[in-house]
Amino acid sequence: MVYVLSKNEYKQVTDYIAENRDQLVRLTQDLVKVPSVSGHENEVQQLIHSILDEMDIDPQFCLPDIEVLRNHPDFFETTSFVKHGYEDRPNVIADIKGAGGGRSLCLSGHIDVVSPEPLRKWNYDPWGGDVEENVLYGRGAGDMKGGVACIIFAVKALRSLGIKLRGDLQLETTIEEEDGGVGGVLYLRTVRPKTDAALIPEPSALTISLASAGVMYFRVKLLGVPAHAATAHFGVNAAQKAVPIIEALEDLHKSRQERISYPTAEHDPRMKGRVTTINLGVVRAGDWPSTVPALCELEYRIGWPPGETREEVMQQVEETVADAARADDWLSENPPEIEWFGWKSRPHELSKDDSFVQTVRENVSRVTDSEPSYIGGSSGLDTRYFVHNGTPAVTCGPYAERIHSYDESVSIDSLVKTAQVIAGVMMDWCGVGE
Repeated sequence: MVYVLSKNEYKQVTDYIAENRDQLVRLTQDLVKVPSVSGHENEVQQLIHSILDEMDIDPQFCLPDIEVLRNHPDFFETTSFVKHGYEDRPNVIADIKGAGGGRSLCLSGHIDVVSPEPLRKWNYDPWGGDVEENVLYGRGAGDMKGGVACIIFAVKALRSLGIKLRGDLQLETTIEEEDGGVGGVLYLRTVRPKTDAALIPEPSALTISLASAGVMYFRVKLLGVPAHAATAHFGVNAAQKAVPIIEALEDLHKSRQERISYPTAEHDPRMKGRVTTINLGVVRAGDWPSTVPALCELEYRIGWPPGETREEVMQQVEETVADAARADDWLSENPPEIEWFGWKSRPHELSKDDSFVQTVRENVSRVTDSEPSYIGGSSGLDTRYFVHNGTPAVTCGPYAERIHSYDESVSIDSLVKTAQVIAGVMMDWCGVGE
């Protein structure tokens, strides 16, 4: 069933959000001011629970159950789980029952953030929520406490105006998205009722993201022979033996970039020929300049757009390392070990012709008075867990700068527009009563 709203009904909601933008700004500031680096989400979730409770929404805490998760094919142990477990790391969920006869919708957003280090690079307090002209600064302002604030405020707008949705609405604020989302969105998809669609307002400058990248971590371990540096020729330097492996993986990285493309990821011209990456992030070797290191560990992240399976990507990496090892006398006799750990996520994609995608597109176009672009496929997103579960899901959120970097910020005008889009999507998708 299609529900048609009048221009006046849309205007009533968008005007309310615009006229009360100061409340939206304060809500975003309140969230930013509570540090919530992955593994330490409890305090900000307590705040969100109290905010929803004051709105008479009846929020609930939902702790991840690791035994339930271990049975899921997309499970992996995140870094934050290894360090902190899931005790005192709740998701917050709330269900708003519709009047009946409409489609259901989940509004989801992660509340964890990455570390603000190095603090000396910041010109603003990362936990201050400072506002300067049209910009709000702070860790998580863009990624994605601003988007979470938009969800809450859009729901508040409809409730304040007495607008009753026909379809059921689920609200979620989730943990550890920055670390893979296993205890957050993946867990909730295993225990929560399935909805007809989902919207996640990750920062996207009000473009519509239809895809996420596959992401995996792997570690290469190389063994050598220890010796005193004065007689280094008696040993085998594991760090030096890593060089041909590093070079081979860099060659694989370049060859993959030459042959793999993905149009929506290349919407940004800077991503042309860069939609897949193999990044060397950690090198560990030795503990003393006077000793020949006998162990070297390389840790990589590989990301890729839809089009390849995890198994195909793993095979390419393993064959590349094996071929490089066979070309070296020492490594051929002492082959490197490869360990896949941490992130092990599949990519996802959704057709722009999907009816929910078009609902979001229509609302972005109405609010911004322009046709939105379609993007996606270059980074890992929680949206994938909805799509893999058979639920059409879209990422569409505010304009942010320097996420994961110093002086992270979000445009206040784009927060207002994002909240207006979310409110419109709720009304269009779920339908409204008389």
